[in-house]
Amino acid sequence: MNFFIDVQGTLIDDTKRLPIPGSKEFIEALNQKQIPYVVITNNTKQPSKDFMAYLRGLGFTIERYIDPLMVLQEVLTAKKVAAYGVEGFLRVLQDLGYELDYENPDAVVLSVKEDYDFATFAQIDEFLLRGAKLFGMHQTSLYAKGSKRYPGVGALLAMFEFACGVDSQVVGKPSPLFYERARQMIGVDFSDITIISDDAVGDLVGAKTLGMKTILVLSGKIKKPEEVVSKLPQELRPDIICKDIYEAGKILGVL
Repeated sequence: MNFFIDVQGTLIDDTKRLPIPGSKEFIEALNQKQIPYVVITNNTKQPSKDFMAYLRGLGFTIERYIDPLMVLQEVLTAKKVAAYGVEGFLRVLQDLGYELDYENPDAVVLSVKEDYDFATFAQIDEFLLRGAKLFGMHQTSLYAKGSKRYPGVGALLAMFEFACGVDSQVVGKPSPLFYERARQMIGVDFSDITIISDDAVGDLVGAKTLGMKTILVLSGKIKKPEEVVSKLPQELRPDIICKDIYEAGKILGVL
């Protein structure tokens, strides 16, 4: 038994970013039983080491961790980028050696941002129509913040692909490269990994196509299975649906 474990909506809540009941106990049980796992997150708002330190400060004794920033330079080789996201994300990109260019970029990079508007969309359209490549830091279906749910980065990528006739490349979940780098941390086959996440489309569909077992928790962006799951083809639906990671731990015999 081996695990990939999502963070937002799975280990911590979408409102206060605090541990969801039972989540710390789940991680501690994995550590005590020496069950291999990787915490896989879409963090792009702060440096990887800072977000991992934040999680550890909440009481998660995490042993293995990966986020999109840790594989970005493998995927995005262009250095002049028009990047869209929170200020922390833009600073992280600059620290990694990327130049922010909103005149003639070689690539457009999308991350989480609350205040996308049509003026921004128009600017991105122009860059893409001129030949800039399109990248998403991840492919989240929905982005939950507080009591609101917004179109995720994956939804925006689909919009620009349709509008501009381009293809996009995803850095983090659910890209095969990202999952492969996480898999290498524990050295097992995908068929021996169970992934737990609150994103049925943005995380679990891609994981399932690679052969992983999938568990959807309803403690994050999806509140009821019928919101999303019933709309998926049968073969791509989660193997198990649970209220939260504590219930998943009970079903799996971890807790």
